[in-house]
Amino acid sequence: MSFKSGFIAIIGRPNAGKSTLLNALLHQKVAIMSPKPNTTRNNIMGILTTDDTQYVFIDTPGVHKPKHELGRTLNKNAYIAIDEADINAWIIDITQPYGSGDEFLLKRLQGSEVPCLLLVNKIDLLPRQEVMERLLQWQRVYPFDEIIPLSALKEQNLDELLKVIRSYLKDGVAYFPAEMVSDHGENFRIAEIIREKILFRTEEEVPHSIAVIIENREDTEDKVFLQALVIVERSTQKAIMIGKQGSMIRSIRLAAQKELKKMLHKSVELELYVRVEKNWRNRESKLKQFGYRELDE
Repeated sequence: MSFKSGFIAIIGRPNAGKSTLLNALLHQKVAIMSPKPNTTRNNIMGILTTDDTQYVFIDTPGVHKPKHELGRTLNKNAYIAIDEADINAWIIDITQPYGSGDEFLLKRLQGSEVPCLLLVNKIDLLPRQEVMERLLQWQRVYPFDEIIPLSALKEQNLDELLKVIRSYLKDGVAYFPAEMVSDHGENFRIAEIIREKILFRTEEEVPHSIAVIIENREDTEDKVFLQALVIVERSTQKAIMIGKQGSMIRSIRLAAQKELKKMLHKSVELELYVRVEKNWRNRESKLKQFGYRELDE
């Protein structure tokens, strides 16, 4: 049997389940998840290598109407993934109606010549008859190469999804070593886990104004010592992040330490600091400094 490989861009609106799907396909967490829109801020490669196939999935930020330079950068990076992929896998939340966000993304896809698969996610949340009706509605939206119903959270129909994707991949080589699962290093994943804990614990504008930077890391045989900086845009947000008598920052630190201990298989001591950088999401120099640069086309 020939060896196949290729790049599959996972695209869609915010909260459609892109990161949940990627983690489910890889059977490990390489992308953080939260109910907040635009949790994913970077194009993250997840690599699945089998005996006869290497799937290189690209988890992209949710395409949205941007309000800041950060949003414009995220959109542009998602568009680059769409333009350069071998397959575009558009994931939608079946519980949500077709809207202007979908139309916006569809216009972008219409110019692409690569196969486009529609992944209809969250089928576990609706009765079977309603799922069938909505699948028929989506069939009329665009001539997708395939429409695949699934549940990323419940890991339903993922084997079928991989079979379909493989059928569209071309003969090729392994782009990455078989043991590699992501193109992002460990410190990136550590910072993202800290940001995930913040997303789950803060509300309104605070989650979107956050950036996390690993300032220092020291490893011993049985322990990892980490110092991380949490960036916010206003002093009021800093007060929320710290919380009454330090309760919020302590809660975030303990939750992050617990998950990082599992990930690193070592004891973890985490120190968190909060700093105000006014309007950083609209400042190109700060976006680059905090790891949100535009990708090269």
